[in-house]
Amino acid sequence: MWLRELLEKLHRGEITVDEAERRLKLFALEEMEGIAILDLWRELRKGVPEIILGEGKTVDVLVKLVERVLKEKNSVIASRLNEEQRRALEELALKHGWEVRKSGRTYAIRRESRREDTGVVGVITAGTADVEVAEEARLVAEEMGCRVLTAYDVGIAGLHRLFPKLKEMVEAGVSAIVVAAGMEGALPSLVASLVDVVVIGVPTSVGYGAGGRGEAALHSMLQSCTPGLVVVNIDNGVGAGIAAALIAREAYRKSRRQLKKKRDRN
Repeated sequence: MWLRELLEKLHRGEITVDEAERRLKLFALEEMEGIAILDLWRELRKGVPEIILGEGKTVDVLVKLVERVLKEKNSVIASRLNEEQRRALEELALKHGWEVRKSGRTYAIRRESRREDTGVVGVITAGTADVEVAEEARLVAEEMGCRVLTAYDVGIAGLHRLFPKLKEMVEAGVSAIVVAAGMEGALPSLVASLVDVVVIGVPTSVGYGAGGRGEAALHSMLQSCTPGLVVVNIDNGVGAGIAAALIAREAYRKSRRQLKKKRDRN
């Protein structure tokens, strides 16, 4: 009923097209068989694709959710998948002729090819044990339209490895850099001290003894005195990738607007 009322108000001129669009973006939800409420317009409203967490879901539920999202949307991301879930999604994609991009336990499934790049993001890890979390961030940022540059295993135990890679990212014009680190979690603070873009620290559950589940890295990053460093939760590569992509997208749009104004003046 609310949709008809909204359209009638628009027809009578009581609200603007922009206001109608804003209200529509807030209400595009669909309950599915009592197991989930799908936010089908999240990408339209937030610029973030639907992301389904595999942990805690049966294979049947996961498959139903992916199929339902892809009836309406062009892409969906499934994260933290186990082996049985991965096999099921690969079979599902093969059945429908969908494109699958995968990294570790994260899969991106698309009905069509990804759109053109809309910003540049960097992803760095301190060690190879941090790569799985970093790859979540990379895959999500790419699905949101960003070009992603990566530099893995460049932590402070061999600090000289970092600088050539960081120089490449700065020269490429990254708007944000995701840095995943476990152990004492020092690398994000160091990177943030060297660049003039936002650095998103991701503590990973890698380390020894006390604090070895990521707590030490998290506390270290939260206590950092380096300006420009923000921190997500332990192992939250998805959240870091989303934040970085949103920053990069806005920087890209701003540069396009400035270029258009310059051309209009000329």
